[in-house]
Amino acid sequence: MTDQPRRPAVMDPDQVWQVIDAQRRSLADLLEGLSDEQWQQPSLCTGWTVRDVAAHLTQQQLGLRDLLATLARWRGSLDRTIQEVARRRAAAVPTGQIVAEIRATVGSRHHTLGVTRLETLIDILVHSQDIAIPLGCRHDMPPTAAAVAATRVLSMRWPPPAPATRAVTGFHLTATDTPWSAGEGPQVHGPMAALLLVCTGRHAALPQLAGPGAADLTARLTAPART
Repeated sequence: MTDQPRRPAVMDPDQVWQVIDAQRRSLADLLEGLSDEQWQQPSLCTGWTVRDVAAHLTQQQLGLRDLLATLARWRGSLDRTIQEVARRRAAAVPTGQIVAEIRATVGSRHHTLGVTRLETLIDILVHSQDIAIPLGCRHDMPPTAAAVAATRVLSMRWPPPAPATRAVTGFHLTATDTPWSAGEGPQVHGPMAALLLVCTGRHAALPQLAGPGAADLTARLTAPART
């Protein structure tokens, strides 16, 4: 494989929102066709069902009052708190309403207070795959949008980087379907969507990666957590 030159992925605001809209619309279509059993299946997010993830995606435009209500349910960490809020909403809202609320966000450019459109892009790209992959459903992720999202993930300082994001440090990640690369070290290459998923802790995408560093990266990511 010929190494590709490092080049930042760039999308203007209109392009970012167009991808977000297309992903929301496509996900709503997918969700509408699911059986009750599929809604209860585990997602790629550990401890989250498909329904939990879908309910979380109805909460991408939170204002100050909503955030204060979320903090009132604090569970010791941001991740646990977000999961608790998603579970409560999943239990309280009918399936049809969850789908309708996701579809209703198409065309909206509002995002949760304290984040940017790029975090909204990351959420819809990654969480759509959290739902689709374990169900064996196809949900295409545009490589350029995935590259923009991955660049943001790897550069974020708040919230603090996830363990998977820290784990990819020391590897040279290279996309095979768009001119994007990041990091220094043994090369790991694969589809841009798979690289984004791995950078956000989705081990299901690891088999799509190859290169001299792929085995070491897989071992690092899948090693038992230290207690």
